[in-house]
Amino acid sequence: MNNIETKSVNAIRVLAADAIEKAKSGHPGMPLGSAAIAYELWAHEMKHNPKNPKWPNRDRFILSAGHGSALEYALLHLFGYGITVDDLKEFRQFGSVTPGHPEYRHTVGVEATTGPLGAGVSMAVGMAMAEAHLAATFNKEGFPVVDHYTFTLCGDGCLMEGISSEAFSLAGTLKLGKLIVLYDSNRITIEGNTDIAFREDVAKRMEAFGFQTLEVKDGNDLAEIKAAIDAAKADLSRPSFITVHTEIGYGCPAKQGKASAHGEPLGEENILEMKKNFEWPSTEPFFVPEEVYQNYAGIIADLGKAEEEWNALFKAYCETYPEMAKKWETYFDRSKLAGLIDVDSFWAVPEKDEATRASSGAAINRLKDLVPNLFGGSADLAPSNKTNMKEAGDFSAEDYLGRNIHFGIRELAMTAIGNGMMLHGGLSAYVATFFVFSDYTKPMARLSALMGMPLTYVFTHDSIGVGEDGPTHEPIEQAAMFRALPNFHLFRPADANETNLAWYAALTSESTPTALALTRQNLPQITTGRGALKGAYVLKDAAKATPDAILIATGSEVSLALQAREELLKDGIDARVVSMPCMDLFEEQDEAYKESVLPKAVRKRVAVEALSGFGWEKYVGLDGKTVCMKGFGASAPYSKLFPHFGFTVENVVKTVKELF
Repeated sequence: MNNIETKSVNAIRVLAADAIEKAKSGHPGMPLGSAAIAYELWAHEMKHNPKNPKWPNRDRFILSAGHGSALEYALLHLFGYGITVDDLKEFRQFGSVTPGHPEYRHTVGVEATTGPLGAGVSMAVGMAMAEAHLAATFNKEGFPVVDHYTFTLCGDGCLMEGISSEAFSLAGTLKLGKLIVLYDSNRITIEGNTDIAFREDVAKRMEAFGFQTLEVKDGNDLAEIKAAIDAAKADLSRPSFITVHTEIGYGCPAKQGKASAHGEPLGEENILEMKKNFEWPSTEPFFVPEEVYQNYAGIIADLGKAEEEWNALFKAYCETYPEMAKKWETYFDRSKLAGLIDVDSFWAVPEKDEATRASSGAAINRLKDLVPNLFGGSADLAPSNKTNMKEAGDFSAEDYLGRNIHFGIRELAMTAIGNGMMLHGGLSAYVATFFVFSDYTKPMARLSALMGMPLTYVFTHDSIGVGEDGPTHEPIEQAAMFRALPNFHLFRPADANETNLAWYAALTSESTPTALALTRQNLPQITTGRGALKGAYVLKDAAKATPDAILIATGSEVSLALQAREELLKDGIDARVVSMPCMDLFEEQDEAYKESVLPKAVRKRVAVEALSGFGWEKYVGLDGKTVCMKGFGASAPYSKLFPHFGFTVENVVKTVKELF
């Protein structure tokens, strides 16, 4: 490492340590230890352009060890992504662009929101899958318009979390040669040396998954790091895993190699000692020598050349293959999906009774031709989830062109991978499992919502209607869980039409993920309306101007509410039936619309849903009631379970009458 490169690496360390010290909060150990890895990658090995951070063929970088965010912010500053010294001084402060963990959409240059350990490497797998599929779709001989790597930097914590094993197992199976994992192996976690809980041979595990495994013995040796990355790039037959041996808190004599370097500021005296150790020319916080900035400026000037070359290649590609240029626009412009509203064939509905999972399956198979970049699959449940796209091929190591993904029984990683595919761009991705197993997806669904990633979730077997599989497979509280999640839309459609509307809402969403909760059992077609796109609407109104009561229902219970209304009329009670497939969307409507559906003057309200009643208080009020589950389900045919748990016309009528 020559002198200017030594100073350039140490600039990353100094800026990260100073930012954390000023905030009196943060994780300095990882940035100090892995600065050389990051410098070599960003300066010499990664294809990116600070002047256009979103150009499509850039290499992707995900800091999976998101607690080391000060490292990424220092890189974004030094590489000219618009992060200023003042931004570094506002690290972890309210309203700053340098929050405690990297946040997508919040900070230019951050490719994914990371922090929950293992999430970043799993999203990286999704990005590499997206790259492979898009390359198979668009590349022509002499025109590799999709040709880039996905790099992710992780630590021991990411590799202890089970999600990373799920994701890496699939990555190895799929032979994702453009995925390169850099493992910052410093052997320290919060509680001490990793030997207390983590003694496995990680490289052998990764080799078993199907990765090329490489080793860098000195994490400060740029030449050794470069050689490992070059070897990783040279083997496109499998993903690569590079173990880089580092020292946590490197350069700080009092903290180097110690657990105390992980999650607390170094302290002013220790920072002074660190700068002395680095022979840093100033003790002033955030000082970087001009020659270091000049070195980075020279690197930045060269970085733009890769995009210039790609722009010329893509221009020639579009001229040679105008039909592919048009297809590219279709894939990468999500706003065009709004046109589905005018495609009559998409809105087809059957006349016969049908489970909404089957209605969704039919919608998917209409969409596969209307939305050519629809790409997704299930956690080994496609026949049950009805998520298979017919004659669309299977995405595999042998065929990256296939559009059906077999995620295996890996719900948690599946969801993170789905996030990664959406983050990459160019795809409309979906993931699927049983609704009860959405518990396994929740942490990554939370990241979907936090990042504003409009990933689509297909959750089937949505209630006690699962039946014979019993309470382990019958979701009760899952709808309440997702309804409590900010920026997340949960649809529970009542028939095929509402299912089509749910798919339309999901695909046209710009920044909100959408889940479809779908039945196993058949439901009648009840002529629902497009008011479902507002979350709730009047499905059947009372004859009088002010209804005597309001019945609110979702999914399979909407038809039950309609039947109960007819019985109530016989007793002189004129009720309105409101279908509320998506509480979240209803809450986004203006007050006038909400009042038109649920007028405050009508206080006699009953909500009917074969799930937990938690959350329905908001709509039924203190005077209202719910017909919902109050415990777990049971094992029996659904036709026995619904009457047993009170989901009958008689019980709904009785509950309404009790309000009078």
